[in-house]
Amino acid sequence: MSKQKTVKAPLTADGRPIVSRAHTRSVHVAPRKARLVVDLIRNKTVAEALEILAFTHRPSAVPYVLNTLRSAAANAENIHPEPGNLVVAEIRVDGAPMMKRIRPASMGRAVRIRKRMSHIYLALSEY
Repeated sequence: MSKQKTVKAPLTADGRPIVSRAHTRSVHVAPRKARLVVDLIRNKTVAEALEILAFTHRPSAVPYVLNTLRSAAANAENIHPEPGNLVVAEIRVDGAPMMKRIRPASMGRAVRIRKRMSHIYLALSEY
């Protein structure tokens, strides 16, 4: 008979166990703009992060990051009923496939327009 495999909780980069995760995929905001918002809330508690996002003026990226944070906090309620102890342990923005469009330019040429999209990944852990 073989031994049963134990399932270990995934860990963050600094070794803390992840309580909950949330992904938002194919968001119509450029990764560079979203990373400006994401950098503000990294390693903050959920309450602090929500407060920071409430007063951040980046209309293109804030709604998507806020939605992802609320989703991760709601996922954590099933496992960890105290959201005050949770920290945004890991949050990153990756590039998604670009939409490519053509715009007419002078002298009969065409210029390619790249409409960038991004994937947002957020993980909460206890501190």
